[in-house]
Amino acid sequence: MIGTDVGIEEGSLAERTPRRLKVSLFWRTFFLLALLILCSSLAWLQMFRTQEYEPRILRNAHQIASVVNLTKTALMHTDAIARLALLKMLADEEAVSILSREPGDRVVPFGSSGMEKRLIDEMVKRLGPGTVIASRVNDAEGLWVGFQIERDSYWLQMDPERLRPLGGSAWVTWLGITLALSLAGAALMAGLINRPLKRLSFAASQVRDGHFNNSTLDEDAATSEIREVNIGFNRMAERLAKIEQERALMLAGISHDLRTPLARLRLETELSVADLETRDLMAADIAQLDAIIDKFLDYARPEPTELGPVLLSGVISRSIGPWRNNPRFEITVDVDEDLHVKAETVELGRVLSNLLENARRYGQSPGDGVTRVEVVARVHDGWVLLRVRDQGPGVSEEALKNLTQPFFRGDAARTSATGSGLGLAIVERSVQRMGGTFSVFNNSAGGLMALMKFRQAEPN
Repeated sequence: MIGTDVGIEEGSLAERTPRRLKVSLFWRTFFLLALLILCSSLAWLQMFRTQEYEPRILRNAHQIASVVNLTKTALMHTDAIARLALLKMLADEEAVSILSREPGDRVVPFGSSGMEKRLIDEMVKRLGPGTVIASRVNDAEGLWVGFQIERDSYWLQMDPERLRPLGGSAWVTWLGITLALSLAGAALMAGLINRPLKRLSFAASQVRDGHFNNSTLDEDAATSEIREVNIGFNRMAERLAKIEQERALMLAGISHDLRTPLARLRLETELSVADLETRDLMAADIAQLDAIIDKFLDYARPEPTELGPVLLSGVISRSIGPWRNNPRFEITVDVDEDLHVKAETVELGRVLSNLLENARRYGQSPGDGVTRVEVVARVHDGWVLLRVRDQGPGVSEEALKNLTQPFFRGDAARTSATGSGLGLAIVERSVQRMGGTFSVFNNSAGGLMALMKFRQAEPN
């Protein structure tokens, strides 16, 4: 049916189609809200650092420097007894300890980050170039400030949190909780925003598939814009349902009204016309009119109510039955005997019959005028690829894209026979009703090729 492999056909189509990242509206809204929250948090954090946090830390550094200077002054101008009382008061009320500084003390300098180093520089400017600031002295942690009074050296020890920049596990924990709550809020907002659109999308798909009565949207929605859209969509669905009913009724009426006089014409022709050749021609014209009416009804037929597993080989065998003994119509079938597809038996038979009839009419080989058709089915990723190919002249590229349009007929090479122009339109409509896809190609080796995809099904 295709002279080339299905994978090559699909690969060439995929190469012509640009790849795009497909993201649902919910996730797109969620990511945008999350990005907005993240940018707002970063802006708030930067503003907090510049306007509140850094000035506060610098004030703390100046206050610590003032404490050290006051302590130095107090120690310089007090006697031994008052000095002991002062040291005890500082330890009890201010959590400040004064210790002697020895040359052999093990010292770990304070300040590993840029902010901490900046704070130390500010303190050194206030306290003098000989000041030493450490985070650990003799394995004892704290904020240690080393200074000299005349020839004596001292350590002033206090709580390091007074000077340490904001951080630690508590900060990370609260940041994580805030971020998690913000993302949860973003997900909730995205869900609320996209819920009406999701319902509208589902209702539109129901209308697209012909379920006009299953697409009613809430006309009492709280949001005025959503309420107006829902009301408009419901009125549109009601109008389409009415049009569909009128169309089906009109076609049914046309069929009934035309077939009665056609039946009388056939009977009158057979009884009144003596010339056998003329009578046969008139009867053929009447039969063609009857067949055209059948095409109209097939095209307007409502969708099947239920799909199930259908044995593909059985449907193909029944469809080719009328042409088995036709010497000018050769059909080759390559289909697994136990292959099942998700379809409707009568509908699938109508699809294959239309394709075979189309090939019989227009697919004669240019050499001997015999119609040769190949029917091949292959399984690929849970889909059944069904190919029907003739070896006729094919159609022009310009006409190819319109072959499935109702009442369209191809170029002169494929219009030597009469027809309504509904055959391929009926096939495409029927395949779509069964959840499949249909496309038509000119085969590189000659002829027209129809490619259908159906869901593979397990037998009952």
